[in-house]
Amino acid sequence: MTAFGRDLGGGATLTLRDLTTVDPVLELVLANLDRLRAAEPWAWGPQTRERSALQTEQLLAQFAMDRALPCVIRQDDRIVGAASLAFDPYLGQASLGYWVDAAAEGRGLVRRAATVLVDVARVRGVARLEIRTAVGNARSRGLAVRLGFTHEGTLRGALPLGPERVDVAVHGLLL
Repeated sequence: MTAFGRDLGGGATLTLRDLTTVDPVLELVLANLDRLRAAEPWAWGPQTRERSALQTEQLLAQFAMDRALPCVIRQDDRIVGAASLAFDPYLGQASLGYWVDAAAEGRGLVRRAATVLVDVARVRGVARLEIRTAVGNARSRGLAVRLGFTHEGTLRGALPLGPERVDVAVHGLLL
């Protein structure tokens, strides 16, 4: 397994998520739990160190199999968010996901991290990249458009968020 890291400028970096990130990521998740529950199904589950460590181990196993690139976004060596690619080599596709601490929003960190991951997908020969986000997540939908993705449609009730299901906007980019 090789390391991954990219300079995002302005003291920010995108680095591989690993077992040293378990505690800081969990702390960040807990600090942003209400915001994350508005967009991420996994945020509705128990947020424990054990669960965070298991999730990280699973992501690293997918990375070792060349099926994922799970990263954390750092600002001045402090983890402020996450961004990742999940690869489907059979279809030649990948999906891009991201989230950031409320205090780090509006600084272009997610845009810069996502731009790096789009380039990684392109270099890997991915033919199609997708971002799926809750219809009500205006910031994420706006970022998808700024990155050059096209809104391709809406999946009704496709995202379980706690006791409800919400519609999902699908944005695609042909590489």
